[in-house]
Amino acid sequence: MNFNDEKDYIMRIIKEMVRVLFSLMFGKQYKSIELSKENKYKVSGKALEEFKKMVDEGLINEAENILLESIDYNKKEEIFAAVLFYQYISEKDNDFLAIHNYSKEEALDGIKRLAEKQGYGQISSLFMER
Repeated sequence: MNFNDEKDYIMRIIKEMVRVLFSLMFGKQYKSIELSKENKYKVSGKALEEFKKMVDEGLINEAENILLESIDYNKKEEIFAAVLFYQYISEKDNDFLAIHNYSKEEALDGIKRLAEKQGYGQISSLFMER
């Protein structure tokens, strides 16, 4: 497996974890949703789109810090907004992420931490055993 294959593998793991976590958290099947049309995911009143804009501007670490400092872990919608945030980061080009001192591995770690905080830590270990 070369370096690019490994990065694509990480992105596939992230996407699969998003699908499974959504199903577990909300009790329904995850379908790819158009968030720009269905902008209901927020963290402490700040729309997911605002976090995504910060990522696009290269402020990935700053966006992550704000998100993690303000998230209410008792609200499933906020947890899922954070999961989608990490999925969005994982879809970025490796060069873009490297320039802005971030990696797909960090996005995967973020999703794993969220899963653990929600009691789904076993899920991430299942994906890593593949």
